[in-house]
Amino acid sequence: MKKIIGISGSIMFDEGGMFPGYPRAYVNHDYVRSVLDAGGIPLIIPVNTNEEIIKAQLACIDGLVISGGYDVNPLLFGEEPHHLLGMTLAQRDTFDLALIKYALEMKKPILGICRGIQIINTACGGTLYQDCSLSEGSYIKHSQGHTPTQVSHSVKIEKDSYLYEIFGSQTLVNSFHHMSVKDLAPGFKITATAADGIIEAMEKETGSFILAVQWHPEMLSGVNQDMRKLFKLLLEKS
Repeated sequence: MKKIIGISGSIMFDEGGMFPGYPRAYVNHDYVRSVLDAGGIPLIIPVNTNEEIIKAQLACIDGLVISGGYDVNPLLFGEEPHHLLGMTLAQRDTFDLALIKYALEMKKPILGICRGIQIINTACGGTLYQDCSLSEGSYIKHSQGHTPTQVSHSVKIEKDSYLYEIFGSQTLVNSFHHMSVKDLAPGFKITATAADGIIEAMEKETGSFILAVQWHPEMLSGVNQDMRKLFKLLLEKS
């Protein structure tokens, strides 16, 4: 039987057309394609804030991808919003936090991507830089702004990690973020960093499988077999 992989959805708002401001449930198709290419069955999980429904949604899947999207509200990790903070969405924060909480309780393996690493770290007790420029020594352009299948900077990978087994000591990644992990959540270890010290990946040390990366492997997996292996790993752990 193929494994069913849930992909956390998001909400976008029409900026024009017939229904300006109209909310739409969505997820970028690259997440769906990546799960299909890895041999899984993708299932998009729409945003809602009913915890009983979220539990029922999780009961239908074998593994979970926490997808990218809006900035995480800094009030969730005890900070006031910085003027460099981007758009947040309260429903998405509530939804993702509940997904992570109950996925951990149900021992569902998780792959976090971009916002995914940020909200997982927040949910588990860590903090975030509201902008990479607030991290001392940061100088790399972490938001390349275009061409998602193009890599833009290198990351160093730590030994004794799932990432090391896939990529070795270093790989090249794309980059579409401006928030990043600051204080790592208890129970996790840093498994990849950029040359300027920005945390690019973390893994849960014991218990349920959680691997989270700051880049977008789903955008690269169509042209990079190693990136596809991250989704295959999630399937193996599911």
